Amino acid sequence: MNMDEKIARINELYHKSKSEEGLTEAEKTEQAALRKDYIDSIKRNLRSQLNNINIQNEDGSITNLGKKFGNR
Repeated sequence: MNMDEKIARINELYHKSKSEEGLTEAEKTEQAALRKDYIDSIKRNLRSQLNNINIQNEDGSITNLGKKFGNR
């Protein structure tokens, strides 16, 4: 399942949870797993972007923040 399909399923489960019928226990478990996977994906993407930032220091040298802080 790609990310667009996961997001669509998360939204579908959310709307079902707000309706009168609600979610079954299996659907609640699925919703929690999909949300966790989505959040983990966002964190990985953000970390990747931040690790590729270079800053030019006042002396003209360039510091790669991923190499300096990436393992924290």
